[in-house]
Amino acid sequence: MANADAWYIYRGAGGPHDGIAALPAPPPWRKFAEDAPPIAPWVPATAPEAAAGANYRADPATVELVNAAIFLRRPMLVTGRPGTGKSTLATAIAYELKLGRVLRWNITTKAAVTDGLYQYDPLARLYAASRRGEEPDDDEDIGRYIRLGPLGTALLPARKPRVLLIDEIDKSDLDLPNDLLTIFESGEFEVPELVRQSDRRADAEVSTFDGTGRASVRHGRVQCSQFPIVVMTSNEEREFPAAFLRRCITVEIDQPDRAKLDEIVAAHLPDLVPGSDELINQFLQAEDREALATDQLLNAIYLVHAAARTGRVSRAELAAKIMKPLVRRSR
Repeated sequence: MANADAWYIYRGAGGPHDGIAALPAPPPWRKFAEDAPPIAPWVPATAPEAAAGANYRADPATVELVNAAIFLRRPMLVTGRPGTGKSTLATAIAYELKLGRVLRWNITTKAAVTDGLYQYDPLARLYAASRRGEEPDDDEDIGRYIRLGPLGTALLPARKPRVLLIDEIDKSDLDLPNDLLTIFESGEFEVPELVRQSDRRADAEVSTFDGTGRASVRHGRVQCSQFPIVVMTSNEEREFPAAFLRRCITVEIDQPDRAKLDEIVAAHLPDLVPGSDELINQFLQAEDREALATDQLLNAIYLVHAAARTGRVSRAELAAKIMKPLVRRSR
């Protein structure tokens, strides 16, 4: 009998592999500029990112939905309580599929879609012209004063899709989800400052979000060749438009059970697994269990073991001080 999970590209096992090469062609309605030559610079993951990706353990339901999003070229809306590993999922996908550094966009209440696409610095252009003793030249390459944002960089044509993390999208204003929807559907955007001079200068060299190189933008338009792997996290603090939700793959990450916690502890603190049972039980039996994060358990295990080497400590009391609820109950 064939393995029912053989179609998976992302396996959630932590080991890097070249499975992305086996990804089939996108659905006809999700094809983009496939013939565009790759121009996105390759940026390797940092050591902390690699470690976080290697230690992440996704549950089977999450793995299945991640693969659905990858196959369908759809963004993921990842929901769950704080501390359940929503943001780290993006790092784990990038690490396992060897897709380089994650492009991270941290959302604030003032975030607009242009913040994620690009930034233009006209003051730097004026300053450069004044140093030359000239007026700004309409024919100069103003790409030198444009830097693509995380979303804009993710949409550059590339040999492999980039991983884009849009963190805490529920903090945004009401317009951002719909504005993102337009970009996600088209897979492209224009830089008006470059479009205005495209009849005189077809190509412009712009900086990328990674800060490691420049990319050539033709006629002021960026068109992706492969849709990026987009992970948008939400703490479920607001509702999103139906049109937005319909075009996303929703991934709900639940609080880990005992078996999952054992696996997480073994991945992060393999030498401290012996003797951690009572702390895991204490974590699971906490009165405010739903308001605790997994990293609080890991911190407690590490601290209790370290303190125990220097003398007698009350393991339960010390762990309780670390594993305090993240959300206070209303009185």
